[in-house]
Amino acid sequence: MQRIGLTGGIAAGKSVASRRLAACGAVVVDHDVLAREAVAPGSAGLAAVVAEFGPGVLDAAGALDRPALARVVFADPAARARLDAVVHPVVRRLAAEREAAAAVADPGAVVVHDIPLLVETGQAGRFQLVVVVHAPAVLRVERLVRLRGMPRPDAEARVAAQARDEERLAVADVVLDGAGGDADLERQVDDLWARLVAERDAERAGERP
Repeated sequence: MQRIGLTGGIAAGKSVASRRLAACGAVVVDHDVLAREAVAPGSAGLAAVVAEFGPGVLDAAGALDRPALARVVFADPAARARLDAVVHPVVRRLAAEREAAAAVADPGAVVVHDIPLLVETGQAGRFQLVVVVHAPAVLRVERLVRLRGMPRPDAEARVAAQARDEERLAVADVVLDGAGGDADLERQVDDLWARLVAERDAERAGERP
């Protein structure tokens, strides 16, 4: 089984790369999806978040009010660290379960862990290959403002709350250029997939008696 860590700053194009890898045949473990599962209504994770930040982070239906929580944690690094301490252990447990299931289904699977905060959480060393989708921070801010309608101060805060571009690039084994369009990024992913499959096939051939 090949274990790959995929990351990139917000609005760099990581989601495009993740979807393309899944279409190629990779088993994608989306840690953002797992983070939502970790604080689903009725979960122990949500109860822990409320205990840490108070009932003001819940909406009228008793679910997590993500914008309200974001206003707290993106303005306060210490608060963000407290949230991470609650959510990240649950996410890692869920991710390990998904990976184990993939290995049972196909021992030769290519498992891609899509982790927005891979660098920030110190997980680069856990993977055989770290793939970084890179686009300069200034471009990512512009995308958040222009394409997602985010107020510029909020966009700048979101980008600043993540690792610096240099920190991501320092741990990258493969860098995909996300500064262009989706089609260009997908072509790069296709090239990467061809390489991964070739390496897997070569390894399998070497194991034959």
